[in-house]
Amino acid sequence: MTRVDFLARLKSGLAGMPIGAQAEILNDYERHFDDGKAAGRTEAEVSAALGDPDRLARELRAEQGLKRWEDQRNPSSAAAAIFALVGLGALDIIILLPLLTAVVSALAGLFVGAIGVFIAGGGVLAIGPFTDPPGGPFAAVLLGLGMMGGAVFGAAILTILSIWLVNGLVWFARLHYRLLKPALDQHTTPAQGARP
Repeated sequence: MTRVDFLARLKSGLAGMPIGAQAEILNDYERHFDDGKAAGRTEAEVSAALGDPDRLARELRAEQGLKRWEDQRNPSSAAAAIFALVGLGALDIIILLPLLTAVVSALAGLFVGAIGVFIAGGGVLAIGPFTDPPGGPFAAVLLGLGMMGGAVFGAAILTILSIWLVNGLVWFARLHYRLLKPALDQHTTPAQGARP
């Protein structure tokens, strides 16, 4: 594979990453080709030593998604980390995906339920005192406040569980990558170990 082909495939695989990060990665790999040329190696030898550019792009995207989650713990970075892990295409992730889908769906359903209870509590708080409820208007106010407080508490617990889930996935991906890396490195030359 020529230098142009390798870098074009790598750039295509990095699509969606920040432009600055893409440029830095591409510059690093261009230096590998420059160093190889200075050492008298052909472009085909250097590209073979660096490995499959599509696999490199998936690994780099996964690492970037994991770093983003560690820097910014928000729903967007959590989604980026999960998609990056799935993008690795590892068999364990494929097996884990149905379970992960069920857990994420359940958490999303519970979040929607918490929002519904909060809104219903607001309705009871606003309308209840004027409808002659059992126990009087004060009971309606307390019931409304209790429902809203319970919904906020439930949403907070669900948020903590969601963070634990993403942290667990990040830990799993790092462990998985550490276990796979020696097997992947057996099929590469020493020049590939120098990649960023």
